[in-house]
Amino acid sequence: MKTRSLVGHNEEGTITRLNILRTELGPSIARHNGRMVKTMGDGFLIEHSSAVDAVRSAVELQRQLAERNNDLPGDTRMAFRIGVNLGDIIVQGDDILGDGVNIAARLEGIAVPGGVCIADKVGAEVAGKIGVVFQDGGECKVKNIAQPVRAMH
Repeated sequence: MKTRSLVGHNEEGTITRLNILRTELGPSIARHNGRMVKTMGDGFLIEHSSAVDAVRSAVELQRQLAERNNDLPGDTRMAFRIGVNLGDIIVQGDDILGDGVNIAARLEGIAVPGGVCIADKVGAEVAGKIGVVFQDGGECKVKNIAQPVRAMH
């Protein structure tokens, strides 16, 4: 069930679980030298200075979330999608924005629930370094980005 559906089914319980997840995932993010930039509803924006750290963190987060889901009834499970991109960002105070962030958000949108979708340039950086193999997903035209993005799943 999608998080938005969960909110409609049990708003208070879903919001409580999202807040707990934010707290529980923090150590995993920090372990991979990341920082949680902000949360937006049921989404998180996380920044890493290394593509290898970012993908390791994404894979670990999905494994942790899958383990948590094993103990929950099917209609209360949360399945997140993660998109990882490598690119320039603009720093404004504690926030980050720009095409680098926008492309990551678009990749998140095409990831399968419980999966990680990365830009091909991220794939080139992590190849042979993380023990996870991504498959070429082809070029994808994504909203508000002029050039197609080659995605890997």
